[in-house]
Amino acid sequence: MLSDRRSSGAQIEDESIELKSGNKIKAAIGERGHVNVTSYNRVVLVTGEVPTDADKTAVIEALRTLENVANVDDELIVGPSSTMSTRSSDTYITSKVKGAFVDAKDLQSNAIKVVTERGNVYLMGRVTEREATRATEIARGTSGVMKVVRVFEILSEADLANLQNK
Repeated sequence: MLSDRRSSGAQIEDESIELKSGNKIKAAIGERGHVNVTSYNRVVLVTGEVPTDADKTAVIEALRTLENVANVDDELIVGPSSTMSTRSSDTYITSKVKGAFVDAKDLQSNAIKVVTERGNVYLMGRVTEREATRATEIARGTSGVMKVVRVFEILSEADLANLQNK
């Protein structure tokens, strides 16, 4: 929690949103599809696959009704669920991107959340434009990455300095 740029309240809200989302999704579409929900500072990233447009709409609408959700970023795909092989590859890509962030001395690696789905890397966090650009460059340079999607909240350098002085 000490190096996280979210307030402790926002971190708890994010955990709650992620926990409650499973029940909402199950109520909306049952066991159809493969849906992942990641919340960062009350912004919900939805990735995965559902079989129909109606299922996609049902999932997104259900998540929008969750308490404390500021925004839903819909990256859900209509199509067949990803294979275990693809999911394993995504896990490996995520670990490589995170490792590259740790190696980069000009980034605070734990300020950025990395989610990978079908080779697409989603970057979330509260970062400066410089950090967002650098993280994007690193992720794009990682083998296996098909596309990088930025889901950042951009802070000014002054805002970041204020956060670090608290």
